[in-house]
Amino acid sequence: MKKIKISKRFLIILTIILFFNYTWVLSVNSNEYIQYVNSSTQRTVNPIGRTIGLKLYTDGVLVVGMSEIDGADGNKYKPYEKSGIKEGDMIKTINGKTISNTEELINTINESNGNAISIRYQRESEEIYTTINPIKSIDGNYMIGLWVRDAAAGIGTLTYYEEATSTFAALGHGINDVDTNKLLNISNGELVTSQIVSIVKGEKGKPGEIRGIIEDSETIGNIEVNSLIGIYGKVTNFSYINKVKKEEIPVANRNQIKEGKAKVICQLTNEDKTEEYDIEIKKIYRTNYTDNKSMLIKITDERLIEKTGGIIPGMSGTPIVQDGKFIGAITNVLLNDPTQGYAIFADMMMQ
Repeated sequence: MKKIKISKRFLIILTIILFFNYTWVLSVNSNEYIQYVNSSTQRTVNPIGRTIGLKLYTDGVLVVGMSEIDGADGNKYKPYEKSGIKEGDMIKTINGKTISNTEELINTINESNGNAISIRYQRESEEIYTTINPIKSIDGNYMIGLWVRDAAAGIGTLTYYEEATSTFAALGHGINDVDTNKLLNISNGELVTSQIVSIVKGEKGKPGEIRGIIEDSETIGNIEVNSLIGIYGKVTNFSYINKVKKEEIPVANRNQIKEGKAKVICQLTNEDKTEEYDIEIKKIYRTNYTDNKSMLIKITDERLIEKTGGIIPGMSGTPIVQDGKFIGAITNVLLNDPTQGYAIFADMMMQ
């Protein structure tokens, strides 16, 4: 995990993370019931398969850790200790002021001059109030001892574009915070272009990865939803999407999917094109409505195995097509066999 320190003095951290490390690709756990809507069979989409970048901004600032403060008086303090705040909580306001990013948090704490501050934070769906007395540190600034994050970025695969609604979907799973392992609660985000730097092949017990950068990227659209079954939003850059899209195809109902041959569409070079690769659908879990492990799949195309070793982080969201229909997207890999993994149904992803 790459960390960008906003300020050591304030014990604040903004982390830029690559979403697609194997822990996220391997599983998306949820006890929530995802309602199945059969009307998806009436829709058409354009399966894209492009490697893209994502920038996400949290709804508040996420607490990812705590640390002692070296006080100006030479003593050590933990001002957060009796506040009730835990890792994974989202700070929403301080003294009634909305906190949107780490800079606002830092400034508000310093403005307290050591007086008690009132904090409203969110845990799951519950909103909680508490107070903390900031401590003057050895460098003269006021701190509360919390490490927080307000943004994340990484690369993945753009699954489809639906022209009728100008919407897109990516990944086929949600983005969890790398420290708390909880679904990241976002306020907004950007879908951007990316460049592939290198590909590390996956091996048994060792997931590979697609390494990429999003510097000097071009915005494709606005991210509105980070859900358990994918990233969703609206396209704003139609010149880009018109350049990469092909003909729309029907969306398959899960009952139309069959075991056997299918194809995935993905981009593995910086050349302005995608390729189709052969896979086999080994098993279909038609009664699965709760997570993104809808189908067990196997990469059979030797060209893809030669390039990636099979399924690797960064391929989450790779669209799957069978008999001219969009049937789902890759979401998971099996660590003991990177040529095999799981995919989510198209009808579930399009809720």
